[in-house]
Amino acid sequence: MSQSSSSQVPQIKSRLGAILRATSGNFLEQFDFFLFGFYAQDIAKAFFPAQNETAALLNAYGVFWLGALMRPVGAIVLGSYIDRIGRRQGLIVTLALMALGTVVIAFCPGYAAIGIAAPIIVLIGRLIQGFSAGVELGGVSVYLSEIATPGNRGFYTSFQSSSQQVAIFVAAIIGYLLREVMPGDTFLDAIGGIAKWRIPFFVGCLIIPVIFMLRRSLEETPAFLAMKKHPTPSEVFASAIENWRIVILGMMIAVLTTTTFYFITVYAPGFGKELHLSASGTLLVTLLVAVTNFIWNPVGGAVSDRIGRKPVLLAIAGLSFVTAYPALSWLSHEPTLGKLLAVQMMFSFYFGVYSGTMLGCLVEIVPAHVRTTCFSIAFALAAGIFGTSTPFVATKLIAMTGQDKASPAYWLMFGAALGIIAALLVYRGGRTIAQRETVAA
Repeated sequence: MSQSSSSQVPQIKSRLGAILRATSGNFLEQFDFFLFGFYAQDIAKAFFPAQNETAALLNAYGVFWLGALMRPVGAIVLGSYIDRIGRRQGLIVTLALMALGTVVIAFCPGYAAIGIAAPIIVLIGRLIQGFSAGVELGGVSVYLSEIATPGNRGFYTSFQSSSQQVAIFVAAIIGYLLREVMPGDTFLDAIGGIAKWRIPFFVGCLIIPVIFMLRRSLEETPAFLAMKKHPTPSEVFASAIENWRIVILGMMIAVLTTTTFYFITVYAPGFGKELHLSASGTLLVTLLVAVTNFIWNPVGGAVSDRIGRKPVLLAIAGLSFVTAYPALSWLSHEPTLGKLLAVQMMFSFYFGVYSGTMLGCLVEIVPAHVRTTCFSIAFALAAGIFGTSTPFVATKLIAMTGQDKASPAYWLMFGAALGIIAALLVYRGGRTIAQRETVAA
């Protein structure tokens, strides 16, 4: 697209305002999405009664995972919609779907009240949330990349992940305050007839109208408006299939981001319980992790803008592979909250820098005309198959290894290995796959 033609389309009035409007919806999506994981132990008791606590928890984590498996479906269906209709309209639709799923879970009666219908309704709510989340992250990342100033694409796209950390921070601080301020030993205890675990979900419901107002004022990106032709759904699907190698490699690069993220956030309360640490202390550590995640994401994006994506991806994946098991072994031997904080800070650094780099990488390696679809499919596969299964896999690994509390490191090391392999293939010969194919054409 020539400079003269691109100047004929409306430009973004305020990039800061556009970032806030786009990521505000992403905040709500992730706040509601991760509440389920944060309070999985209490949700398990409310909706998934079983013969023992571990079985109930695995049921809850299983539903959390099943919801995430809807992400690839959402990525394909909603991704093609956004690539055809526009970034703004698509992001409003995803927000509406996530809001619906949140309301369903927040108001669903427990197993004691309606029996087997309770877990079925909760599963439906999670499936709706997963379908929406499948394209929300990709849609926001693509939006931010298309409004970025030259040479700062990694920095701009990193704020998609940073907004998630604000959601984690808010969810963790609400949980921490509920445990510290309100009486009762568990989140199943009622406050005014309402189980404590439901209160954060109600908070999510209350802020839905505010986020809708913000996102409705979102401007369309100049890059999308400048496109002379927008692909039909069939063309989007055909292009996504044609570029399956790029999608798979993008998924492999994103696996380390998703597994580490879910380990240090969603699984943190469950892991703290495995280590026999206080629930309040573990939530406080998670709160601090959200703060450092927020900081390291734009740092990673900015550094990769300067020195390139490949060296950052390889360096962080290599460090994660080498240090994951020793760090968790040190933590699991006489665990303390101080040691948990130290280990989580290390993983927070890995996650933030890698994630800020990875988002810019994915935007750059997928074809521009189906950018949202291919990005979303790659990330949705990484999150749906690997990332959101982390709580389930970690719990299962500990049980299978005779209570080796360091065994979840194997899962993180697997993600790091995939990242190393994919980065070497994507940036082979000093060019990305997309650049090599353009030269070949």
